[in-house]
Amino acid sequence: MMQTHQRLDAGADDKLKAVLDREEIRNLRSLYAHFLDGNLLDRLDDIFTVDAVADTGRGQWNGRQEIRDGLRAAFQEYDRDGQGRYPFMHAVTNHWIEILGPDIAEGRCYLIDFETASKPDPNPLLLLGIYADEYKRVDGNWRISRSRLEHIWPQRNGGGGTPGDGLVLPE
Repeated sequence: MMQTHQRLDAGADDKLKAVLDREEIRNLRSLYAHFLDGNLLDRLDDIFTVDAVADTGRGQWNGRQEIRDGLRAAFQEYDRDGQGRYPFMHAVTNHWIEILGPDIAEGRCYLIDFETASKPDPNPLLLLGIYADEYKRVDGNWRISRSRLEHIWPQRNGGGGTPGDGLVLPE
């Protein structure tokens, strides 16, 4: 009886660890949205690996510095009201995560991007998209190592893949 109980505890420990890993990974996208919308781009070190690759539809960026530089350029382009912050609210939802090994995972989540800057069209919806991400645990912390944003609406840019297919990201 005792051995069965110990095996159940070991299985429960593995499940609990997987739940905690998924929650830490899910939090990466939430933090990304808060850091981006708050123009806290220097905080992206808490989100991405040093050698991360990202494609948001504005070209491929290699490494944290290129990611920051690319997002800063986008920020300057979109801050037409001169508010000193991104004129968007990035809402992420429907996060799916699969743990592939002790230090690697992949996932997808939906992006609903609302525009908060003044514009002639009162519709606040800017775009709908899907983030396709790969995650690595580095020094005990999960980070995004590869990311691609597939634009779904108003214009589709393709890619992104589906859960279980492996990521479709540029090499």
